[in-house]
Amino acid sequence: MPADLEEKTDRYERMLADALDEAEIGAPAGTPLGETAAECREMAVSYLDDGRHFRETGDPVNALAAYSYGYGWLDAGVRMGLFVVPEETTLFTV
Repeated sequence: MPADLEEKTDRYERMLADALDEAEIGAPAGTPLGETAAECREMAVSYLDDGRHFRETGDPVNALAAYSYGYGWLDAGVRMGLFVVPEETTLFTV
C-alpha cells in the first residue's frame, strides 16, 4: 500500500527539522568549508520554510518536495564532511 501523502509529508517535515537540529557545521566560520556548510544549512532552512508555506496554502505535493530537497542538502553536506552529526544518529546516510 502506498504511503499516505499527509503522513509522508509530516514525516519528512519532522525528519528535516530533526536533521537541522543534529547537523552542526564542522568547519570554522570564515573558512571556505565553513562558508559552504553555512550555505548548505541556509538552503535546508529555506526549504523547510518553503515546505511549511506550501502546507499552509494547501499544496502538500510541493511541501513534500521542499522537505525532500532540504534534507538532501543536509545529507549531502554530511557525506562531504561539512557537518558533524552524532554517531548514533539514523537520520543520515553516513
